[in-house]
Amino acid sequence: MLLLAGYLQAVSLAWPFKIGFEQLGIVQGQALWWLQVVALAVLARALLQANSAKQAAWRAWLFSTAWMVGSIWWLYISMHTYGGLPAWLAAFAVLLLAGLLSLFYTLVSMLFRHVAAVNTAYTAIIFAACWLLAELARGTWLTGLPWGAVGYAHVDSPLSGLAAYLGVYGMSFVAAFFAMLLVQLWRKPNGISSPTRKSLLNQSMIVTMLIAATYLYSKTEPSATYAHSAPLQVTLLQGNIPQNEKFIPGSGVATALSWYQEQLLKTSNRLVVAPETALPLRMAQLEPNYWKSITDHFNQAGGQQAALIGLVGSRSDGYTNAVVGLKPNAQANQSLLQSKPYQYDKAHLVPFGEFFPPFAQWFINMMNIPLGSFQRGNVLQAPFEWQGERLALNICYEDLFGEELAQRFANPAQAPTILVNVSNIAWFGNSVAIDQHLNIARMRSMELAKPSIRATNTGATAIIDAQGKVTHSLERHTRGVLLGEVTGNYNITPYAWVVSRFWLWPWYLFAAIVIGLAWRSQLSRRH
Repeated sequence: MLLLAGYLQAVSLAWPFKIGFEQLGIVQGQALWWLQVVALAVLARALLQANSAKQAAWRAWLFSTAWMVGSIWWLYISMHTYGGLPAWLAAFAVLLLAGLLSLFYTLVSMLFRHVAAVNTAYTAIIFAACWLLAELARGTWLTGLPWGAVGYAHVDSPLSGLAAYLGVYGMSFVAAFFAMLLVQLWRKPNGISSPTRKSLLNQSMIVTMLIAATYLYSKTEPSATYAHSAPLQVTLLQGNIPQNEKFIPGSGVATALSWYQEQLLKTSNRLVVAPETALPLRMAQLEPNYWKSITDHFNQAGGQQAALIGLVGSRSDGYTNAVVGLKPNAQANQSLLQSKPYQYDKAHLVPFGEFFPPFAQWFINMMNIPLGSFQRGNVLQAPFEWQGERLALNICYEDLFGEELAQRFANPAQAPTILVNVSNIAWFGNSVAIDQHLNIARMRSMELAKPSIRATNTGATAIIDAQGKVTHSLERHTRGVLLGEVTGNYNITPYAWVVSRFWLWPWYLFAAIVIGLAWRSQLSRRH
């Protein structure tokens, strides 16, 4: 039962099957918030009924491992299909990673068993605080891997209004609270008293009213927009270059260079965006006339077009996963060779994908990773300014780390007005990873109240408004061009304001206070 519940929690992040139930709102890629709460409630009940901390830990590990495997199983595709690892070794690596990530939830479940007075009015709050602590630790420690956090199942739930105030981790706390509350109100394990039951009902009523008010406010609050005459017209490119060809000179490289050059030069919109490593070479490796034709097109004085292009950036200390920004020169007589184009360098690199410890060179060789040792950019980099907008770049899985994007909002005068994500998610095939990543991007827009534009190699190329709704999208795993428009805004959400100044420490502190008070209460009871 726990293994099934854990897998269903993974499914709740994005329905992975082509077969759905449209009448129930179950379609491929859809986040199912109610399924997430029910699945976690199964674990909550199991922890309430555990006879010891050891038993609670084992139950949590089974649930969490199934959840992690169901959330990140597509890593198997990158390691086996494209990395060349034997099937058994790739499957073992996924299982090992899932088991290790599950330890966060195993440890906090043991902690919950020690500090929680089972079936009291505060058990749900204590459980939610423990869950919050595990989510925070998994998402931030050892570079962090927050993929699959339960808050992402709530991009379309009644909790969605909380994103701008609490972020994905705060939403995880509330979801865990309701999961345990559901168990406590539905059944009476170990004989819950009437006064306690009344207190639980009061808690649920108060929290539900606050959530309802927040949700309604988030749907009616007008967005403060710029006073420019029209929204920014954008062109998003999706080359659909197969991963097994992407870095092959005679096939994928040639196709990418030809197609992206053609699209960059013929677009008429004010901004065109090409995805991560759209040009899979360093600028120095490009034919001079090739790069010159692109830069001359966008750098001409008095021009009305700009471009953001993913490629391999060069630095004195090595190479970076970069986006180069091109726009018209301010001065007619300014030479391109004398001007340095805008460049954003990816700051949060993928462990064992973009950076490796010195002892892991054997892994690079075995996986045949074409570019395995990138240099890091700074977390805080200047936005790309164009047409009155401040475009905040992030590359691939950088948008998992909302707390890092929020750092850019400390100075309102330089705060982003539009988020731009470029990705190459072809490593994971035509899998649910695409849908999961889209929901992650939607969460970032909701947390920061900023529209997002996403240009990807294989999907999901999309435009997302400031409330997290997808307004334009391309069919995934097709080669195509997405035309649309987007309008930035000056809004700075409470979440962005707090996190830009204090990072996630308020969430850590809150969890620590709740758990500490529960521990103190238990100690006083025993004495």
